[in-house]
Amino acid sequence: MIELILDNKDGQLWDIGNIATDITWQTTRIGKAGSLQFTLIKGGLYESASFSVSCGDIVRFRYDKQNVFYGYVFSVDGGRDEKVRITAYDQIRYLMSSDTYVFTGATAADVIQRIAKDAGLKVGAIDAPAYKIPSMVADGEKLLDIIDKALTLTIINDGGNYVFFDDFGALSLRLVDNMMVGFMIGDGSLMYDYSFKQSIDQDTYNKIKLVRDNKETGKRDVYVAQDSANIAKWGLLQYHEKVNEKMNDAQIKQLLDALAALKNRETKSLTVNSLGQLGVRAGSYLPIVIEEYKINQPFLVNTCTHRFNGDHTMTLELMVV
Repeated sequence: MIELILDNKDGQLWDIGNIATDITWQTTRIGKAGSLQFTLIKGGLYESASFSVSCGDIVRFRYDKQNVFYGYVFSVDGGRDEKVRITAYDQIRYLMSSDTYVFTGATAADVIQRIAKDAGLKVGAIDAPAYKIPSMVADGEKLLDIIDKALTLTIINDGGNYVFFDDFGALSLRLVDNMMVGFMIGDGSLMYDYSFKQSIDQDTYNKIKLVRDNKETGKRDVYVAQDSANIAKWGLLQYHEKVNEKMNDAQIKQLLDALAALKNRETKSLTVNSLGQLGVRAGSYLPIVIEEYKINQPFLVNTCTHRFNGDHTMTLELMVV
């Protein structure tokens, strides 16, 4: 059922599926690499005297003959007791390096492919967005932040919501609509616990203010969209952004309307504990049914944590799209 292979890069492959415990696979939709953590016992029964684990070793994990994780050991944590905790990350970890880029007329897919090529990373399936970013400058920024910025500009200007992730050793970009899971989780189906939260505390704004430097007048042009009803209800929550001075009035108005539609709303988050399903990961689009809160709609998986400790379970942090 569990296949966990460690490659020391010296021609020796170690099958440690029978001696590893507390196996946890976690994926996050934005800003983090996928990780696999597991525990080994020093000098444990059935462990070869020549066996060792070092940073940089390759880790491959499969469950029920399905590919789950391919990555590299980044930490080996031990102490006086016999337990050693191993943490491996997928390719996205290498995108935490910083560099400087200038893109003109590039899609988010172009940004990913160029950065991946420069970093020597493997690219897999790509759902290429149609939207081309007119201009994007990144000066000494993390590579993953640059990619996330390109995806944010895409969703604001094009409406296409894309998920970037490592798919068993290949960087992939998928449209959220193509990540829909073909089953539901909720009342009477896989779920055994949940918590629901409505909030205006994170990424909710009822006033959008965009400013553009105007070289001709020597002043700043200001563009505002606001929802007076929600300001009266929630208080003033303002979002401020300086836009590219090359943008024209129509482009700024389009951005203003898109930001208002995206941010002038409560965020709804849901945490679900359920039996594990390998088809679910961060970025999946998952139908949820919970009668108590009148929930019957798809949610986007922000963070997904699978645990393989005898039983296979998962914890999902979800958001409404």
